Amino acid sequence: MEDTPYRRTWKTLLAFAIIYFVWGSTFLAIRVGVREVPPFLLAALRFLAAGGVMYGWLLARGERSPTARQWMSIFVLAILIFVLDYGMVFWAEQWVPSGLTAVMMATIPVFLALSEITLLRTQKLTGRLSFALLVGIGGVAVLVSRSLNLGDEPIDAKGALALLVGAMSWSFGSALTRRLPLPASKVMSSGTQMLAGGILLAATAAALGEFHNFHPLMVSGGAWLALAYLIVAGSIVAFTAYVWLIHHESPTKVGTYAYVNPVIAVLLGYFFGGEALGLRTIIGTLFVLVSVVVITTTPAAKPVKARSAGTTESGG
Repeated sequence: MEDTPYRRTWKTLLAFAIIYFVWGSTFLAIRVGVREVPPFLLAALRFLAAGGVMYGWLLARGERSPTARQWMSIFVLAILIFVLDYGMVFWAEQWVPSGLTAVMMATIPVFLALSEITLLRTQKLTGRLSFALLVGIGGVAVLVSRSLNLGDEPIDAKGALALLVGAMSWSFGSALTRRLPLPASKVMSSGTQMLAGGILLAATAAALGEFHNFHPLMVSGGAWLALAYLIVAGSIVAFTAYVWLIHHESPTKVGTYAYVNPVIAVLLGYFFGGEALGLRTIIGTLFVLVSVVVITTTPAAKPVKARSAGTTESGG
């Protein structure tokens, strides 16, 4: 059936609602899951299942599997984006509230801009970008500083460091996607990266001894439900909506999820996760979001690659 303007409008609204609210809610789902399932193992289960389903579905539709050279690139990106980024997110959420995790991961455009300026030399440091970078770094400083008397507690130091490593790793991996040979199909590229990431995360979990501390029968239904939500809604449904949007809307509009997701995550963490929403969280979040908005709307800047362009979703 051919789309009418009415049907197209509702599809667009639904797709935006999915990437805004589903990706924003994945941080709380991770927080629920890591209370009972070891973090790298939880991440491995999520991406092995989601990646396996997507890869199998694409092969069944007749899509070509990546070449050996492309698989090498896929595994390089899987290390950077799944082990060092998603792995750090899952690990950090053992101590860091889900809302603040989302805010910290919203700094990805900051680190991507820095990598374009200093490493790739594809971006010039303008006054506007300098302001945005300083504001973004200032937001992180507010969230982690122990010298500021803002009422609520700063982010756990080891968790904050892990999230910064994850954000920088994602930024480097996102920049590499422009140089590495990858499948032309974004869906195949993302599905195989999820699958490779799941394999590497499982190996990491085994190396850390997480399988020895994992007793499936002791895990509550709530934790299994959180994992199912991450697999189905967070990875498969939301990614499908994202791919549809990037073919029907401008990258600037689609990229707005980068600063909507943290707001959704902070609110969900406060109302449903019992997380604090003090002055520190509010100020730090505002600083980071202002930085992201300025960077992603700077005309002279190269478009910041969304977290699903060539990989998967937005940090959660």
